[in-house]
Amino acid sequence: MVFPGSRASGIGTGPFLVVILSFSCVLSHARDSSGIILRDVTKETGITFQHTDGSSGRRYVVETVTAGLALFDYDHDGDVDIYFLNGAPLKGTKVGAPPKNALYRNEGGWKFTDVTEEAYVGDTGYGLGVAVGDYDNDGDSDVYLNNYGPNVLYRNNGDGTFTDVTKQAGVDNGFEVGAGTCFLDIDKDGDLDLYVSNYLEFSYDKHVSTASAGFPVYANPRFYAPVPDTLYRNNGDGTFTDISKDSGVGAHAGWGMGIVCGDYDNDGDTDVFIGNDVAENFLFANDGTGKFEEVGLMAGFAYDLHGDEQGSMGVDCGDYDNDGLLDFFVTSYQSQLTTLYKNLGDGLFEDVTLTTGAGAATLAYVTWGNSFVDFDNDGDRDIFVACGHLQDNVERYDDTTSYLTRNILLMNTGDGKFVNISDKSGDGMEVKLSSRGAAFDDLDNDGDVDGVVLNSRREPTILRNDSPSKRHWIQICLQGTKTNRDGVGARVEVVAGDLKLMDEVHSGRGYQSHYGMRLHFGLGNRSHVDRIEVRWIGGQVDVFEGVAADQIVTLTEGGTKAKPR
Repeated sequence: MVFPGSRASGIGTGPFLVVILSFSCVLSHARDSSGIILRDVTKETGITFQHTDGSSGRRYVVETVTAGLALFDYDHDGDVDIYFLNGAPLKGTKVGAPPKNALYRNEGGWKFTDVTEEAYVGDTGYGLGVAVGDYDNDGDSDVYLNNYGPNVLYRNNGDGTFTDVTKQAGVDNGFEVGAGTCFLDIDKDGDLDLYVSNYLEFSYDKHVSTASAGFPVYANPRFYAPVPDTLYRNNGDGTFTDISKDSGVGAHAGWGMGIVCGDYDNDGDTDVFIGNDVAENFLFANDGTGKFEEVGLMAGFAYDLHGDEQGSMGVDCGDYDNDGLLDFFVTSYQSQLTTLYKNLGDGLFEDVTLTTGAGAATLAYVTWGNSFVDFDNDGDRDIFVACGHLQDNVERYDDTTSYLTRNILLMNTGDGKFVNISDKSGDGMEVKLSSRGAAFDDLDNDGDVDGVVLNSRREPTILRNDSPSKRHWIQICLQGTKTNRDGVGARVEVVAGDLKLMDEVHSGRGYQSHYGMRLHFGLGNRSHVDRIEVRWIGGQVDVFEGVAADQIVTLTEGGTKAKPR
């Protein structure tokens, strides 16, 4: 069965659907209380940002996919700040003042100040994706915007301001429809290169008008040609070179949406995962020199369990079962489950969505932002899924779904299964909007991970983690010396008694968003970390021993002592 207005064939109905719903019901009653509480504190924060998709009623396809956001400490004061991307007026839309992206400085105490103008980051382009990374290794965080239209690279001046250096750097990417983007070190030379995911060929003269049951709807992306992504090599002098063709990336056209980079095969280099809308996903395996081979089909990442392509949106990775391998979670379109790809080792993945419950409650909705987050500090990673339809009139022809809907929280039970606890996890999970990007970090430095959700055409949702758990934790910031300053691509292993955890530093992830460069590890009842091992992207391994829990520490490449922040 294909839902009206849907992008691709879904799972359908009948006995198979009954099995899914029955399994979901069993899991939903597995525990009496969730142990995770997320509160909606948006009104307390002073954040007044309002998203716009620039719509005029003509239903241009780009309106459906904006936008992501970034969480990062732009001024190095120890607090995580928030950068929201915005749309822009499209043809037929008239506005007084053009909408802008917005940067909010974290003042502490859940208060934020709009510093967009003084920081010079109020881009008025049509925002989609964003990544943050220290591309010039000067010790502060720079920002790259993937727009519909010319992209933007902001260099952080280190004094609370940014400079647009796009032209000098050579990374405007022409006039594409942007999507996710990531910084990564493709060739282990110590500086960050730049991957830019492109969505489709669109211009006003190519606009397609469609209808479902007589109602106007946004067109399926297949009405527009797919395009290859762009890969820029960092030249080390503030400029980049387009190596899309030579690297192998440019040989593959797709409808790229979410992106994350990580070392899935544990060979010491960074690979690239692309969630393609209405087509097979891409996995670009790195040979260690910055040359890539697309191996999604061979690895089992291209299609779901049934061999179907999905309307893939966001992609995140994390070790959900603590076996030392990066697993991948992909959001998708209505009538398709979100998909959990378990890393089997040896370069292979298995779709374990049904056996783990990782798709619980997602079938009826369009799903976007996503993340593996240990919200309750119990030592395993839960899953957050941002939901919201892209057809703003969907209820008029389809009574199985809705444009405005609640987001979904899946708790990891610790035995390889997930339970839908959305109904009992606080008023933050009761918000009904049409969400897109979602990002997660410890916004108040109290030892648990909070969240920010960008909602289409509305205000964002700021989620404070008020979970009752008093479990222990540690947060780790990396500082490269020989390798890139942010430690992007480095793998960190934490050992605390019988608990062994692993994570990597990513720049750009989820749905067109950026977050989590300060790694967070929940430790359960363990108050002491025995050993932290860092494998830097260049191959050096550092070991730090005897670190107390419940603190934020900085680990410097070549060092042996953890420095409290």
